[in-house]
Amino acid sequence: MLELREVTSFYGNTPIIQNLSLRLNEGDLLCVIGRNGVGKTTLARTIMGLTSRVVGSIRLRDREVGGIPTHLRAAAGIGYIPQGRGILPKFSVRENILLGTFARSDSVQRVPDRILDLFPYLADNLDKRAGTLSGGQAQQLAIARALATDPKLLILDEPTEGIQPNIVEQIQDLVVSLNRDLRLTVILIEQNVEFAKAAANRFVVMEKGSIAVDGPVRDLDDDIIERYLAI
Repeated sequence: MLELREVTSFYGNTPIIQNLSLRLNEGDLLCVIGRNGVGKTTLARTIMGLTSRVVGSIRLRDREVGGIPTHLRAAAGIGYIPQGRGILPKFSVRENILLGTFARSDSVQRVPDRILDLFPYLADNLDKRAGTLSGGQAQQLAIARALATDPKLLILDEPTEGIQPNIVEQIQDLVVSLNRDLRLTVILIEQNVEFAKAAANRFVVMEKGSIAVDGPVRDLDDDIIERYLAI
């Protein structure tokens, strides 16, 4: 589904991701973990073409996408929910979701029925101003907008950040359902290790812009957590 080969990614002249290689199989749910500032968000932005410059190869389904602009990566099948969600507060729920449809290859520009089924609250409040939603509702909206692009690969950056603890489990169940029921390949950037263990089948730990450890999620043990995540 996705392969990065010896990728170095820059903000200005500063390399943040350095000589990173990663292979993601179709159907994987990969959790990217690590301390703050190690390059997790930059990895997501690199895949989306949102850094200053990239050296190396980024291939999506055997197509080189490293040199194409962000909107064409979205059209190629990459959905992205950024840290902080990035919804437009003055737009309605409906308008926010419809923004995602501009990246579709089938020219459909309506709220997809699948989204209405997945998010009953949003379906009942399509004309509500997005800025009035709670944190959990706003996260649902951000995911709905990404799904409106009809992605094959979905990248979620810290989806439980700022979410009430009683809503975190709902977000977790939704991410697992998107992966297992809708067969979306998922990259999940998440500090919540229990969420990672419950949802993912693979993990990578980032350290100083590179991958320090990777493997099946059953190998994500206390020693790794203590070494790479403890403050």
